[in-house]
Amino acid sequence: MKIAVIGGGSTYTPELVDGFARLGSMVSELVLIDPAAERLDIVGAFAARILTAYGHPGKISWTTDLDAGVTDADAVVIQLRVGGQRARITDETFPLECGCVGQETTGAGGLAKALRTVPVILDVAERVRKRARPGAWIVDFTNPVGIVTRALLDAGHRAVGLCNVAIGFQRRFAGHLGVDPSSVVLEHVGLNHLTWERAAYVDGVDRLPELLGTHVSEISGEVDIAEPIISMLGAVPSYYLSYFYAHDRHVRESLGAPTRGQRVAEIEATLLDMYRDVTLVEKPALLGERGGAYYSEAAVGLIASLAGLDDDAVHSVNVRNNGILPFLPAEAVIEVSARAGHDGPAPLPVTPLPPDLAGLITHTWGYEELALDAALRGGRDRVYRALLAHPLIGQHELAGPLADKLIAAGRDHLAWAR
Repeated sequence: MKIAVIGGGSTYTPELVDGFARLGSMVSELVLIDPAAERLDIVGAFAARILTAYGHPGKISWTTDLDAGVTDADAVVIQLRVGGQRARITDETFPLECGCVGQETTGAGGLAKALRTVPVILDVAERVRKRARPGAWIVDFTNPVGIVTRALLDAGHRAVGLCNVAIGFQRRFAGHLGVDPSSVVLEHVGLNHLTWERAAYVDGVDRLPELLGTHVSEISGEVDIAEPIISMLGAVPSYYLSYFYAHDRHVRESLGAPTRGQRVAEIEATLLDMYRDVTLVEKPALLGERGGAYYSEAAVGLIASLAGLDDDAVHSVNVRNNGILPFLPAEAVIEVSARAGHDGPAPLPVTPLPPDLAGLITHTWGYEELALDAALRGGRDRVYRALLAHPLIGQHELAGPLADKLIAAGRDHLAWAR
């Protein structure tokens, strides 16, 4: 099968290519697509060396021509960052001026990213629809994944959203339990970057209570959430919930400190220098600090299942709700564990959620609905309303200034604001 990667010039692409080389025997052709020609040449050449080193028979190429790259593709992975790391750094800093958390997918920063990303993704997806093979899947890894996936599905695309949070938990839980990761099936539920692990089944037995009894301290450190919260919930929140459960601490720690985006920009510059070395044939250890752990395993596994090659595998994906969470409408996009096959992901059953989890999910879903509306139609009032609805903002005195700062910072990427 032919797989196209849009955003293929990312310094993280070698992680994905390494996964295809190790795990993706179904890949006959891999095309990396990116408008940044010089960067793409560096990453593409390194990716080709990785495939050769593994002895993978697949053909690899790279191009700045989106239409040519996606032509006849069987699956398309989208991993864009509109505005690059510079925009990310802005997303991580302007909310702090108003006393709100600065983060690229959560809060005002996440809204800023959604506003500039959704229109671009929809344009890309239309071109994929015209040129890829009929029935080709779009696998979206572009944040904010839940909002982007909702936009794609509403526009009629055959799309599924992918996040690496759950597969990271699966690997860590397996390590604690001393079992093979493939034997751990999670009850992973929520919205993208607002999820909890509510069970960890091994051979049909929920081992999560055991994990919380013997490893809660380690888990607490991994997710940066206090032990009493985890013990009280009887579930493991993703580390993104730390921005909700410890918002003010994150703001205090962020003030005057380098942002994650600044660190990633430094890592990327170093990685590109390393990729230029024609003797380098395997992904460097530094790539592990770039973020997105186990992304390649998640992506390769999901694509194989969607191609009908591994129908029994469970993946954590962003899909339509369709009654899984009864307190949300059917058209909402949620993140859950699902068995995926040629016809798409089929979510696993979810046990009823307690009111604190259900309430936070519902509140954040309301914000996401307004965020998508603002991304599609623009306007300061829509931006303000989405910010006012966000659980981490929710005050006129914050939402107004944040809306103005967001629009001013992102004007180059917001056609309606110019």
